[in-house]
Amino acid sequence: MLRHAIPAIAMLAAANLHAQTATTPLYWPDKNGPTQNGVVPEPDARRIPTQWDEASGKNIVWKTTLPEGEEGHSTPVIGGDLIWFTSATPDGKKQFINCFNRHSGKQLVHKLLFENPSPEELGNPLNNYAAPSPVLEADAVFVHFGTYGTARLDPQTAEVVWQRRDINVRHYRGPGSSPIVWKNLIILTFDGINEQFTIALDKSTGATVWKTPRSTDYHDLDKDGKPTRDGDMRKAYFTPTVFEINGAPHLISVGSRAAFAYDPATGKEIWTIPHGGFNAAPRTLMMPGMLFINTGAERSHLLGVRIDDKMHGDISATHVVWDRDKRNSSESCAVLKDGMIFQNTRGGVLSCVDAKTGKEIWEDRLQGQYLPSPILAGDRLYFSNDRGEVSVVRAADKFELIATNVFSGGADDKMTSTPAVADGAIFIRTKTHLFKMATKP
Repeated sequence: MLRHAIPAIAMLAAANLHAQTATTPLYWPDKNGPTQNGVVPEPDARRIPTQWDEASGKNIVWKTTLPEGEEGHSTPVIGGDLIWFTSATPDGKKQFINCFNRHSGKQLVHKLLFENPSPEELGNPLNNYAAPSPVLEADAVFVHFGTYGTARLDPQTAEVVWQRRDINVRHYRGPGSSPIVWKNLIILTFDGINEQFTIALDKSTGATVWKTPRSTDYHDLDKDGKPTRDGDMRKAYFTPTVFEINGAPHLISVGSRAAFAYDPATGKEIWTIPHGGFNAAPRTLMMPGMLFINTGAERSHLLGVRIDDKMHGDISATHVVWDRDKRNSSESCAVLKDGMIFQNTRGGVLSCVDAKTGKEIWEDRLQGQYLPSPILAGDRLYFSNDRGEVSVVRAADKFELIATNVFSGGADDKMTSTPAVADGAIFIRTKTHLFKMATKP
């Protein structure tokens, strides 16, 4: 097992990155993988290991120490030879982009992107200032820190192509929504306490193409006409997805108190589903004829929504087929396989739900706190927690724990970002390290 320590400099030699010219294939370009739903492509799913052991080195290819004094929920994204993710100092005054060689674990870039003299306090113990994940294209790394800044980098040089620091809200609890790329656009979601909107930028120049405010009635105004709790119940952390519905692209975006479908080309609102949730974070899933929408927070609902050609305006009374009102994900995204939805609560309650009816098939529990989203590799689900444990569970109609893998750092190796997969290997970012695991002969 190879181990690497990082040099104590803000940016590593540019020559290190120049030597790494491969930026494709785009193995894991989005925080939830190439299909944005946590599913590992079949060739890789067959190859990634179900077990590893740090003490013996079993199936651990390398372990790299991360920059000291920094943190982040940002999930690694992988293109070609390169692994990218963001980090920040705990006080939010400095925000960085990091790049590693996926073959050796060597850190190639540790670059300061944004400095913030007086960042807004987080006001909670869960979030940090590097929660959104980057998104990749062959010639671009798009990096987002919410109100603190968005940038496009050249993946072969780590140089900034453009940046925007003028798109601002008050996050109140810190940023969380990640960017997505659709055609010529980079689409960003801002659900703050003072403003809530979706905005699309030209991915080549960073110029604004459209901006659509939420049309939500939050039902939260006090007697003076001001939002209660300073608007705390208006915020969300959602990352949208574009689906083809009835032959047209729909950007599905869930905010506090309402979910929306927008035309991603123009930002025009197509339909909405008012709901009672807030802090929406888990992404929407789709199977033929159905969408699955999580409304957010600890008391989130999971909605089964029928797809047809009559989806216009408020469709809550006409298209919500079922509503599961307990023990749903609050931060992590669910995954879908063979008509079954698999999800976990922050407290480790796992459930399997019939996607057609919303009825529970099974429920069980794992120990620890679970913020990362699971990934699905074939018939295996990988769940990561704050104790340095990765549990592998069968994706089937009966609960089966296949394996539990424990990193030696325990709480120092707690995981808050989702695993990533590339070329038959699984990459996991913990609090203090980046690991590569692959099946050894």
